Amino acid sequence: MSTPEFTANRENFCYRHPDRQSFVLCQRCLRTICPECQTQGPVGVICPECLKEQRKAESPAQRRARRQWGMSSAADGKPIVTYAIMAVTSLVSLVAMIPGVGTQISNTLAFFAPYLYPNLFNAPFEPWRLLTVLLVHGGFVHLALNMLALWMIGRSLEPMLGRWRYLTLYLISGLGGSVMVACLDPLQATVGASGAIFGLMAALLIVGRHLGANVTGILVILVINFAYGFFAGGISWQAHLGGAIVGALVAYIFTRTKRAKQRGLQIGLLSAVVVGLLAIVAFVPPALLTAGVFG
Repeated sequence: MSTPEFTANRENFCYRHPDRQSFVLCQRCLRTICPECQTQGPVGVICPECLKEQRKAESPAQRRARRQWGMSSAADGKPIVTYAIMAVTSLVSLVAMIPGVGTQISNTLAFFAPYLYPNLFNAPFEPWRLLTVLLVHGGFVHLALNMLALWMIGRSLEPMLGRWRYLTLYLISGLGGSVMVACLDPLQATVGASGAIFGLMAALLIVGRHLGANVTGILVILVINFAYGFFAGGISWQAHLGGAIVGALVAYIFTRTKRAKQRGLQIGLLSAVVVGLLAIVAFVPPALLTAGVFG
């Protein structure tokens, strides 16, 4: 179901398929195009009409290079990044579940805030854990549920945002989840991609609302999942909260900087979010630990 605002705003629909909503603009003509009409370019995507004009302007050498490297004009709109994340995460997580060698992998990639503060703890400095935590899980069921959620959300969200923005959203949301854990529960080790996935859910809510869609169902699912993580034992609700907040912020930036001429502003704002998160994790947890807040 859609709201009247959604139906009335034709800019939210593909200009070639008026019944298909999309969040992606052709980088040349700036018209909205659905996944079927998108052709991935060096930067962003272009529509079939602009692609045709571009091909007409190619030199013979450019045409030969395109054929040699297998560049296709067809756009399948498949959530390639979602599939890639699922494949890599599943591989690493399953290997980490192998007795013996797997334990070492899990211990190396899991997030544990003391590894960020060698001056406060007798531990090495391992900042990569802020993101590698997304690759390991606490068991097969944990992995399966997260990958199922990623598959369900990614099929809708990735084509709307585009591959690079979608990947950026996933990684920054995951970073946000780790930062929140460091701030609220720094002495607890965590694993899993839940922070990033909650960021995707929050982003789908923001993007859907921006497009004028009825997002009540998404909101209910987000609240139920967060409430379950908050009251159930053994689940890092802090990572869920951090991922959701940061994912919503990143999605809001996307909705306000979607035009090609705003790309510089978009990159600047996203960079500011990352720098802000790194500043928070660098200063807030040490101050709280020094003050004895966590014992």
